[in-house]
Amino acid sequence: MIHIGTSGWSYDHWENVLYPIGLPAAKRLAYYVAAFDTVELNASFYRWPRTTVFAGWHRRLPPGFQMSVKAPRGLTHAKKLYAPEVWAERIGAGWHELGDRRGVLLVQLGPGQTRDDARLDYFLGSLPCWIPVAVEFRHESWLDDEVFALLERHGAAYCVMSGAGLPCVLRATAPFVYLRLHGPAHDSLYAGSYSDADLRWWAGRIREWSAQGREVFAYFNNDGDGNAVRNAWALRAELGV
Repeated sequence: MIHIGTSGWSYDHWENVLYPIGLPAAKRLAYYVAAFDTVELNASFYRWPRTTVFAGWHRRLPPGFQMSVKAPRGLTHAKKLYAPEVWAERIGAGWHELGDRRGVLLVQLGPGQTRDDARLDYFLGSLPCWIPVAVEFRHESWLDDEVFALLERHGAAYCVMSGAGLPCVLRATAPFVYLRLHGPAHDSLYAGSYSDADLRWWAGRIREWSAQGREVFAYFNNDGDGNAVRNAWALRAELGV
């Protein structure tokens, strides 16, 4: 199964790309789910939603839709995964309410957070086993076979990244692959539009992972000028999804 979508859905500059001009923000999600079968929730990074909000999304999202959710920065950037029990309980409660609309929990570590295998191991072990997790490492010290093996033991995915200054490591460590496409610009993250050649290359990688029996989640994070929407549509067309 291949799921392709965008990181977030409520952007004013997506008018005339995905949304009609003047569409109220409250109605954007309904338009989004008519065009895509998955989304990555980014707002949860800044403020973790109440469990009632997750329950509301379960009611509003159509059957088969998958919402991936970004872990809160209070856990990943403030506490740097230290003493995760309280956050693990809150995340589990929200995840439970999302029900069969849930995709993957994305855990993005800060660029200054260096490798700490014991802390990562403890954190992954503290999460409910029924929550699929992808970890995005922004510091190169984590790029080691022992770290990949640790992820495999927990069934957690190494988050494959594309973006300025980020390592692009095509490593699969779980039954699913989590891919974040932050934009093709060489000097700035979240900028630019992927070329047709770029998208064909990524389509080839996704086909390889899919042929291995892995579920693939791919999210475009280059939201400016509606690039994420257009790139997601083009990649879906290339893959025949």
